[in-house]
Amino acid sequence: MSELLVLGASHKTAPLAVRERLALLDGQVEPFLRELMARPGITEAVVLSTCNRTELYVVGEAADSAREALPPDVALYSERNCDAARHLYRVVSGLESMVVGEAEIQGQVKRAYERALAAHTTGPMTNKLFRAALATGKRVRTDTAISAGRASVASVAVDAARDALGDLGARHVLIIGAGETAELTARALHAQGVRTMFVANRRRERAAELARRFGGATVAFDALPEELAKADIVVASTSSPHLILGAEELGMVVPERAGRPLLLIDLAVPRDIDPACAELPGVTLLDVVPTVAALRRHGDEIVDELLAQNANRWESLSDRDRERVEALAHAVAQRLLHEPTLRMKAAGGHGRLQLIRELFGLDEGIAPAAEPPGDVVDLDERRAK
Repeated sequence: MSELLVLGASHKTAPLAVRERLALLDGQVEPFLRELMARPGITEAVVLSTCNRTELYVVGEAADSAREALPPDVALYSERNCDAARHLYRVVSGLESMVVGEAEIQGQVKRAYERALAAHTTGPMTNKLFRAALATGKRVRTDTAISAGRASVASVAVDAARDALGDLGARHVLIIGAGETAELTARALHAQGVRTMFVANRRRERAAELARRFGGATVAFDALPEELAKADIVVASTSSPHLILGAEELGMVVPERAGRPLLLIDLAVPRDIDPACAELPGVTLLDVVPTVAALRRHGDEIVDELLAQNANRWESLSDRDRERVEALAHAVAQRLLHEPTLRMKAAGGHGRLQLIRELFGLDEGIAPAAEPPGDVVDLDERRAK
């Protein structure tokens, strides 16, 4: 009998290094879908790969065989049938996002579904599921206040840059990449009054379009060293499988900067910026996600612990009622942490975030994701969405 299975890893369950291994770039999705469909017992497949999650939605009599398409040493979460459908509804509604309620995930899920349609890997079950989930996500944002403030990882990054540097209006900004996250970042920077903005992308026409919309100019990749020498802020968000900015290359530029500070913000998965860049004099690499993810993980762990401690008191509950109690408990924890999370991201600053880690005991008994060396501010493990 066919069943629906979701397999995945997200910012909640896996550090950046693991998510980098699982990330699929645009050109890799269709071949991967074909690989899944070639496995006996799989009849439908959709792959969702964003900065903060990679998930396989597969249907078939041997849906578990999809696990063989992923690295065997990576821990994945899995849900089946109704639980898998419920998970997708939560994802598309923004409830599983790093910034709860962010709207970008709706478009990312839509594009993942459209890619699967184009590759002819969907079927009756996935078609019905994804269309219903997308409609639900739209309704959630229309009928609730979940998207109040319209926060996103890009806007959080720009807020942190403002916190670190003050007024951004006179800052020289270089954006590497011209995709959705780069567009969101450019919009947020433009709203902060940034007037000197340069966009570098291998697709020159896309970079030119983005620059025109937000009053910037384009720059060729070959001219990056010159722009790095002038920049105050560099935001990297490409879909490259390799590092775009290495420590050695940046090190050659640093002497030309005459001691001026440089703020690097890496929003790509896999990473665009070598973490070792943070070791260079005057260079700061922003990173907020480890603290945000740790806080939410801490809340989930408390809920799970309390549910386990009280499990014997609920013998009379049906399985369905037990699921409702668990869902309600997790929803309460997320609702309580939602506003503190937004304020924490807006606050920025390593000292304040470290204080939050101490107040909530986030460094006690929790194995943190591997952090890059050097002067790294907790602003983004890099990535969402």
